[in-house]
Amino acid sequence: MNVAHWLARRSAGDPARPAFYYDAELVCDYGTLHLNARRVAAGLCARGIVAGDRVAIFMDNHPDWLLGLYGILYMGAVAVPINAKLHAREAEFILLDSGAALCLTDLEHHSVLKSANVACECSQPRGLWGKDLMEITPRGPDDIAWLFYTSGTTGRPKGVMITHGMLQAMSLSYAVDVDTVSAQDAAIYAAPLSHGAGLYNFIHVQAGARHVFPASGGFNEAEILDLAAHYGRCHMFAAPTMVTRLTAFAKAAGRHGEGLRTVVYAGGPMYTADIIAAVDQFGPVFVQIYGQGECPMAITALSRRDVADRTHRDWEARLGSVGRAQSVVEVRIDGVKNSDESGEIMVRGAPVMPGYWKNTEATEQTLKEGWLKTGDIGHLDAAGYLTLQDRSKDLIITGGSNVYPREVEEVLLRHPEILEASVVGSKHDDWGEEVVAFVVGDAPRAALDALCLENIARFKRPKRYIRVLELPKNNYGKVLKTELRKMLEAQSE
Repeated sequence: MNVAHWLARRSAGDPARPAFYYDAELVCDYGTLHLNARRVAAGLCARGIVAGDRVAIFMDNHPDWLLGLYGILYMGAVAVPINAKLHAREAEFILLDSGAALCLTDLEHHSVLKSANVACECSQPRGLWGKDLMEITPRGPDDIAWLFYTSGTTGRPKGVMITHGMLQAMSLSYAVDVDTVSAQDAAIYAAPLSHGAGLYNFIHVQAGARHVFPASGGFNEAEILDLAAHYGRCHMFAAPTMVTRLTAFAKAAGRHGEGLRTVVYAGGPMYTADIIAAVDQFGPVFVQIYGQGECPMAITALSRRDVADRTHRDWEARLGSVGRAQSVVEVRIDGVKNSDESGEIMVRGAPVMPGYWKNTEATEQTLKEGWLKTGDIGHLDAAGYLTLQDRSKDLIITGGSNVYPREVEEVLLRHPEILEASVVGSKHDDWGEEVVAFVVGDAPRAALDALCLENIARFKRPKRYIRVLELPKNNYGKVLKTELRKMLEAQSE
């Protein structure tokens, strides 16, 4: 089944129910959203797009983002969401690798691509409207709906093939394991729609909930609290750093999150002290999930009861975990026989990807007999609570956005005066982690900053450069990033 049928059914059953809001203004109801999605689908068809073609979305959070997504799905094409914060060259790689036939943009991102001479036809979603209306194209559970670009150990983006069946399993598991959703609820889109926030739109459409797009286009603490108080019964997906910032702001302002019903947090480490402070400020509204693009949002969940409980004898250990396996998956630790032994986390089930887009080698390395090798190290206790211990791929998560060290290192090494470079993450009070580069060479900071800004997104640029005579290495010549992290810890002390 095409997951877009959920929107069509909601429109048929209750067309006048409010659907999209921009700030405090009603944009459209479900009947109008369904009609406009059919118009976009027809416009794509008129451009020569056929079922199975890839259509990218590169724009800020806005009602037109989800309108474009449903237009793509209605006609059976594959959506390729691109993080709006990426550099034009990074977006270009995704457009080329996916073979996108068209890119849906806003004016700002259209200009970004045009100024960088990225050769891809672009259009605003509403620019595709015509008089024709298109019916939903039938899709099976194994047909691709969403091509999500992540990065592996080399930092080179890989396209995760997310199918219609995966999206349905993930969404229904949300309603069972994470949070119930009703037509009275409202989803606030403060995190990028190209990632978890956008994936959660489906279950809210299925329930006929309201969808609220902040005027800022992103995360602003005062704006979020004002919107929650205005609409009530609000859901929000947030990175841990967003939760921490929201807590600090609310505490200083004497506010307690009136109207916030559920905040689902994921995408990086949440320190125990920070989530305790958040619960103290807002009450039992928090739920944690653990997932990857390869198994989107659907590996484990830590319930609001577990997050808020301070009476169970193991409450602190559970609060430091990422919860228990969601209903649609199995989770195990590879190669261990006893609980609490550490190893690589493995998962299988309906939300697990069939593979990477046109990358057989990476698929074979990641999928083993139906099990997804997550690359994360952790352990399961006897009650089934999963605790993450390390990110084996050295991923840095800053402000909820992923930074893969290798891609930053490769940019730095383009400078003729940089002989070696190694990038690690350092704890940051506001952003969770900040990017730190150890470099061997005499290139000035300004030149390195300029080089990064020419090639990668601004949030990936190192915030600090530490010059060293040589990088610590083992006998095989591999850089010892553990030693670099120790050097950072020593400096902070």
